[in-house]
Amino acid sequence: MTTAQESAPPSPAAQEPYPVLAEVRRGDFLESVHHGAVVVLDSDGTTVLAAGPVDAPIYPRSCNKPLQGVGMLRAGLALDGELLALACASHSGEAFHLAGVRRILAGAGLTEDALRCTPALPIGATAQPAHLAAGLGPSRITMNCSGKHAAMLATCGAAGWPVQDYLDPDHPLQLALRDALEDLAGQKSVSVGVDGCGAPLFALTLTGLARAFARIATAPAGSHERQVATAMNAHPEYVGGTGRDVTTLMRALPGAVAKDGAEGVYALALPDGSAVALKIADGGARPLPVVMTAALRHIGVDVDADPLLNTLTEAPVLGHGRPVGAVRASALLAGTAQPRRRPMPSIPQAGTAPSPSSGR
Repeated sequence: MTTAQESAPPSPAAQEPYPVLAEVRRGDFLESVHHGAVVVLDSDGTTVLAAGPVDAPIYPRSCNKPLQGVGMLRAGLALDGELLALACASHSGEAFHLAGVRRILAGAGLTEDALRCTPALPIGATAQPAHLAAGLGPSRITMNCSGKHAAMLATCGAAGWPVQDYLDPDHPLQLALRDALEDLAGQKSVSVGVDGCGAPLFALTLTGLARAFARIATAPAGSHERQVATAMNAHPEYVGGTGRDVTTLMRALPGAVAKDGAEGVYALALPDGSAVALKIADGGARPLPVVMTAALRHIGVDVDADPLLNTLTEAPVLGHGRPVGAVRASALLAGTAQPRRRPMPSIPQAGTAPSPSSGR
């Protein structure tokens, strides 16, 4: 197994240049650009668009969480509804998120002291100022990955595995999660690193990531994949939070599974199997929703007609506190999109409806 200390040999595709995916215009002046890679798959798995090194390994960062959620269910985790969504989340650290993490831990007979994620402030635009105003500092439970870590601990309890070293790449939990990722993506992970939260991080290609999301979004009723898809789409506020674009995407697209990740990674799949995975080369988050919504046009989503999606098609560029320009998709994405305005496909129903959200 390739560890964090052993660099995997670079893929030949890694030498492929990253094209411009987004432009930053201040007025009519092109001030900056964001390079990146994006792959768009149609419902039958056909590649609709591939720009940049989409078959080179990357670290998907938190985009791996839905895949890890499937792996935890396969290993015996007993979560559903909003708590399963929280296990797949990069939450904003709002009160209902923290209450949910405590519920997961309590269900496993554990407290916050068992968490081994990196202490951090909440990432939510309102949660962080409120946290600081209360005189509080970084903590493990307010770290955006604490839901995943709580679920990892609960999985260890369900499987009879030790909890003290659950972040070790060779721990039975992490080996099971790696197996799940590789199964869903249909490829081997060529490198293992350490994520920002301290958990092992498994590399995939963008194409493999898109394929894995499609597997989850199209899974039949009764499967672990369907359980994750239903939980995330039914409780998008637990996956992100107030004002987060990942939450908006799943509210706007019935049955969609979407997840944002650090270092400019984003993935989404619709219940018909069409999918998008992208990475911004400079690791910036600013163009992510802009590039994602532009890519969705290539699989027939009319983002301009949807009042929620339309808010994500541009990001404002400010001057003296007011919009004076915008971040927009490049011609590579915007110029060839052909919205087909097709109806959304029916969504497979799980045998049991998810529990109602307790935090909204």
